Amino acid sequence: MRLASDIGGTFTDLVYLDEVTGRLGSAKTDTTPPTFERGVIDTIRKAAISERAVTFFVHGTTVIINALTERKGVRTGLITTRGFRDVLEIGRANRPDLYNLTYTKPTSFVPRALRLEVTERMTYKGEILVPLVDDEVVAAAAHLVGEQVDAIAVCFLHAYANPAHELRAVQIIRHRWPQIAVTASHEITREWREYERTSTTVLNSYVKPIAARYLDQLDHELTRNGVGGGRYVMQSSGGTATFAAAREAPIAMVESGPVAGVLGAVAIGRVVKETNLISLDIGGTTAKTSLIEQGEVKITTEYKIEWTRASAGYPIKIPVVDIVEIGAGGGSIAWIDEAGSLHVGPQSAGAMPGPACYSRGGSEPTVTDANVVAGRINPAYFLGGEIALDERRAREALQPIARHFGITVEEAALGVIRLANANMVNALKLVSVHRGYDPRDFTLVAFGGGGAMHAPALAEELRINRVLIPTNPAVFSAWGMLMTDLRYDLIWTSIRRTQKAVDDGLDRMWSTLEHQAREYFTQQSVASSRLVFQRFADMRYAGQEHTVKVPVPDGALTAAAIRQVEERFHALHEQRYTFRLPSAIEFVNFHLTTFGTVDKPRVPRLRPTPNGGGARRSKTTGGALKGRREVDFDARGRLLSAVYERSRLPSGAAVKGPAIIEEPAATTVLFPGHRATVDAYGNLLIEVRQ
Repeated sequence: MRLASDIGGTFTDLVYLDEVTGRLGSAKTDTTPPTFERGVIDTIRKAAISERAVTFFVHGTTVIINALTERKGVRTGLITTRGFRDVLEIGRANRPDLYNLTYTKPTSFVPRALRLEVTERMTYKGEILVPLVDDEVVAAAAHLVGEQVDAIAVCFLHAYANPAHELRAVQIIRHRWPQIAVTASHEITREWREYERTSTTVLNSYVKPIAARYLDQLDHELTRNGVGGGRYVMQSSGGTATFAAAREAPIAMVESGPVAGVLGAVAIGRVVKETNLISLDIGGTTAKTSLIEQGEVKITTEYKIEWTRASAGYPIKIPVVDIVEIGAGGGSIAWIDEAGSLHVGPQSAGAMPGPACYSRGGSEPTVTDANVVAGRINPAYFLGGEIALDERRAREALQPIARHFGITVEEAALGVIRLANANMVNALKLVSVHRGYDPRDFTLVAFGGGGAMHAPALAEELRINRVLIPTNPAVFSAWGMLMTDLRYDLIWTSIRRTQKAVDDGLDRMWSTLEHQAREYFTQQSVASSRLVFQRFADMRYAGQEHTVKVPVPDGALTAAAIRQVEERFHALHEQRYTFRLPSAIEFVNFHLTTFGTVDKPRVPRLRPTPNGGGARRSKTTGGALKGRREVDFDARGRLLSAVYERSRLPSGAAVKGPAIIEEPAATTVLFPGHRATVDAYGNLLIEVRQ
């Protein structure tokens, strides 16, 4: 038995695979903060599976991102190179919006009194200019311990080129104060940029004890309940790591849950032979989207948390799947600002008390309440009937909005839905149009509890012709975890001109990185035969500041191979920035990704319809028709719509809008003119006719 567990802001999901029978199953329960591990155990019990049969457990969690955004990490100190105490305070000058008068500079996670300097200096080439003074490290650490810090970050200038001084400082601190959680910058990233490296190191230290405590509690609960097998955590890079590795570098879990859905979309794309995809995950708290080109997931090290027009946020210099995330989900609260304008999110009602229609004490209107009033959600079939929704409470919650604008409650519900959709459209544009991609060239893969409900309208807005709703979309991110491999990324900064690269020993450098990756996976007990290497380089025109990530071929980097890489760079630069230059080109970072491949479940085909029936009968939908109800289709008005049970739709069945396709944890809304077909694997393929 293989288990995948995903903790979201509202629900905790479980997907399990019986490796003997090939059967996939799922369970969903409320998320249980602050004891998140209880929700994981609740799903296992609800699924009624044999705990002792478990051989593999992989977990995605929001614990790290929540600790950062809610400022619930530990008291942290910083030890850095003399003269660089204020790097976190200075930051960057690139404000997100030059003319935004509400802009405020982000407050450092480490106050100035806890940022201390020591004598040492390394050159950018990794040469020791000023030796490290051990006594100053002891004095600085002793002072921080006296200030009752629980974690210390060590970040020295140019440690990416030579970490010798950081290694010595960490050795001193861990020897004298083993109870303190210590992070050295080179342990997290070997990429340059002093501010970003320092920020990443500090944030890792800030959450390190929190992550260790959480993983220990989860590990204990799993063991206590008889769950066996290897235990892994989903990483932001789209791979997995062992619990032990995750304890040391918890910042790699900052987008732990959302990235699994992107990997799941890639897996589904391979099955249906679609390589250009835009994934859209709409949950109870947020909406996440990512672009996949030619089956390749976009990875960035330019990730920031809390970036808005009013804040530059906090950079995290680690490989992260390029995801845009906004506060727009089913539980997102609709509210009116001081100027009288309507907003949706980012505040969420969460699981407790949840939307007003949950009848758990919530009174503020949410997107779910609006969809109930619009007739898109069946109040008696939410989570398969586990939660009976109260339409009257949803209407009461929306009444203040209706009264404020002098409209009906039904019109207020539509306003909330339109605004939520507008926010989601903007997010989809950020990963596509704003980066030089035409969304019409992609298939929209929608999942999460609200993905199927909103995706057809969003596709219409962006003129995307095809939407794919996978089977059991509400737990799709958890399923995606079963489709991921172990992953380890090594990034090394070394600026070199491409025209001299053949003579610069690049082959030796790649061999060194591969050797380090093999050593890492040997420690994780992964066989060498399971390893797969991928090479990339961050490149730029000479004189530029920022880079473009370019795939690099395996094997020896001959002059011909270098020319091929240069041409790839020109093309990618032109796609992103609309121009290319005849200038010299530089390598900046060398990026080796190593996968420790694991066996993955096959996507099952739908079983043949009972009693035979042939092709003609298999395409009928009569057995799936549950009834009809009035549904609000916005500008098209309230229309009497057929309602179908998704599990009863056979392969080849076609449904024309207006219609609703229901399943226990998700609802697909087909507008007039839309047509949904069930493929051989049970996916809904929706044609959106413009």
